[in-house]
Amino acid sequence: MSDAQRPIIIRRKKVYAADGHHGGAWKVAYADFVTAMMAFFLLMWLLNATTEQQRKGIADYFNPNIPLAAVSGGGADALKGDSLYTQDTMAKSGSGAAGESDRESADKNSPVKSPGLNDSDIQQKIEAMNKALVAADRSLSEHLKLKMSPEGLVIELVDQTDSPLFSSGSAKPSPILEALVSIVSDAFSDVSNQIKIVGHTDNYAFSNGGNYTNWELSSDRANSARRLLARTGFPATQISGVEGKSSTEPFSDDPYSPMNRRISITILNSDI
Repeated sequence: MSDAQRPIIIRRKKVYAADGHHGGAWKVAYADFVTAMMAFFLLMWLLNATTEQQRKGIADYFNPNIPLAAVSGGGADALKGDSLYTQDTMAKSGSGAAGESDRESADKNSPVKSPGLNDSDIQQKIEAMNKALVAADRSLSEHLKLKMSPEGLVIELVDQTDSPLFSSGSAKPSPILEALVSIVSDAFSDVSNQIKIVGHTDNYAFSNGGNYTNWELSSDRANSARRLLARTGFPATQISGVEGKSSTEPFSDDPYSPMNRRISITILNSDI
């Protein structure tokens, strides 16, 4: 058969368009739905498994605008999960609390406050420190902890491994401590309450075995903090006591933790 007589065959390929439910778009939507449900049930579990103070502590942790919270919790902070304004509990690790057991038995259900400093005043002072910390250096907030003790409001200036408050084994203050003391002094400059300054150390002993021990070091560091306060213009007549407590009142359960190396400034109740 010649080429002219060959039939022309046209092949038409039929393309079947897949229906919508056979595509992949639904998988993305389903994955989003499952993720949202997982997050929802995780949230429900957290709300059921935590206390109000712990939830507040979690919220404070994820809020970058609050380097220091007036009310915090979670169990590992300075309050051991208690609120700063709690009315039926005292701070579990009070610093320098004289006669703490007697006070707890006498006023077990009474709020602990500094007369002349109500909740609003304390909140204003904390907000002032917040603003000063943010303006100076947000990392400074890692060094500042608050708690209430039977004696009054305790401001803890704690050490950190990579940013110490003093030179090692020395009472020479670092620029970090100078900045922190200045912030505290500015925030409480108009408070008439007496204050007490206490120095603390970790449990590491001096290797030379001489007469200079952590007792002398903690006392010298407390005096260094007193001199820094005086340099900022804080009235010397309002400083009622300066003492060192060595490693007898650790901030952390670990006796060698750097956070045990700290300065405690207590705004004393007026009746003490």
